[in-house]
Amino acid sequence: MNQTEQVRLMTDKMAKFVGYIGKKLPDDVIAKLSEMRKQETSPLAKTLYDTMFRNQELAVQLDRPSCQDTGVLQFWVKCGTRFPLIDDLEALLKEAVVKATFETPLRHNSVETFDEVNTKRNVGKGTPTVFWDIVPHSDQCEIYAYMAGGGCTLPGKAMVLMPGAGYEGVTKFVMDQMTSYGLNACPPLLVGVGVATSVETAALLSKKALMRPLGSHNDNPRAAAMETMLEDGINSIGLGPQGMSGKLSVMGVHIENTARHPSTIGVAVNVGCWSHRRGHVIFDKDLNATVTTHSGVQL
Repeated sequence: MNQTEQVRLMTDKMAKFVGYIGKKLPDDVIAKLSEMRKQETSPLAKTLYDTMFRNQELAVQLDRPSCQDTGVLQFWVKCGTRFPLIDDLEALLKEAVVKATFETPLRHNSVETFDEVNTKRNVGKGTPTVFWDIVPHSDQCEIYAYMAGGGCTLPGKAMVLMPGAGYEGVTKFVMDQMTSYGLNACPPLLVGVGVATSVETAALLSKKALMRPLGSHNDNPRAAAMETMLEDGINSIGLGPQGMSGKLSVMGVHIENTARHPSTIGVAVNVGCWSHRRGHVIFDKDLNATVTTHSGVQL
């Protein structure tokens, strides 16, 4: 297979993958929603969860996206320097989004800033967004694909706290966001929190945190303890499914962090809605694809 054929093969596989995650939620999200549904006692909360699962059934049966807002596509790429298509990867991901837009189909969500022109292809200046991690000496490529919707992830918040605010200040910032825009993001939510040295590093980490499997924890015991405390605190607000009240408000809280300058604490919050449409696929050097987030998928 020559280079052109390889690019076409991976493009087709990624277009299929993007379309699939718009219709079927990851296994861990389905399992968590099932667990949360069992814990609710109010008739309204139970009805809302039943509707969510009916939505999932119909999306698969009718072969169409489960939410009308198929988001702005974002990719986290962890690519080895010896992966054969590393030079072509960003361009083929863009082409895969165009292909998925017409084949899935996806809603046209890429509008050129200032010109206010919808490209009608879901691509534009800087979209889809591709975040890179380069892995020396590796010949495989891992890709997280995510549909960042206009009501949940995209309205994230970030700021830099003075060090005197401490981690109490981080907690207050997160809780303030959850009691304001959290209602508009279609709970139950997955909450990503970035704690770092500046606005942009914290913001990227808060989004990256949403790619982690549900039930996972930060490697640092103190950060992991804060994840649990924040989850308990946000659940106690009582947002419930779709913000209509209930026992549980979040599927989890994930914190990602870096070291920081001693005089600043950068903090950011991003949330995924109940329809948390993300997927993870690993390509080997022969372009064999292994999907880890959705069982039974062949690309």
